[in-house]
Amino acid sequence: MAILRLTRVFSFDMAHVLLNYHGKCKNIHGHTYRLEVTVKGTPCNDEASPKKGMLIDFSDFKKLIQDDIISVWDHALMIHQDSDPVLLDALKSNYENIIIVPFQPTTENMICELANIIKKILPADLQLFSLRLYETEKSYAEWYASENA
Repeated sequence: MAILRLTRVFSFDMAHVLLNYHGKCKNIHGHTYRLEVTVKGTPCNDEASPKKGMLIDFSDFKKLIQDDIISVWDHALMIHQDSDPVLLDALKSNYENIIIVPFQPTTENMICELANIIKKILPADLQLFSLRLYETEKSYAEWYASENA
């Protein structure tokens, strides 16, 4: 049986701020992120199944990522937990979608966090193969399972 890869592309708008950074990114700013999720597995071989030949139904794939990532990260502000407590309290009391993380919210760290989340939510017969997270149209980070065992 063939081993195949399937990719689904998502986009979301999110703001972030880099703690103690000495450049423009020390200010709250946002991006329209593009996330490419590639999974690997063996297609369904059950002759009686209407999903015979499918690795995963694209609508099921979309729902997994949409429910656990996109709906949470879209139109949110991601900020480091060690930021000024007064700022964190003000943000939490005035805005709904604040994601406080234990890491500097760079694209590189975000893609590692995405990999951790996705590996936990994928069906057992699928493996996360790779991720690509675009911060801008011309800049992105990549993550490959083969390099992160």
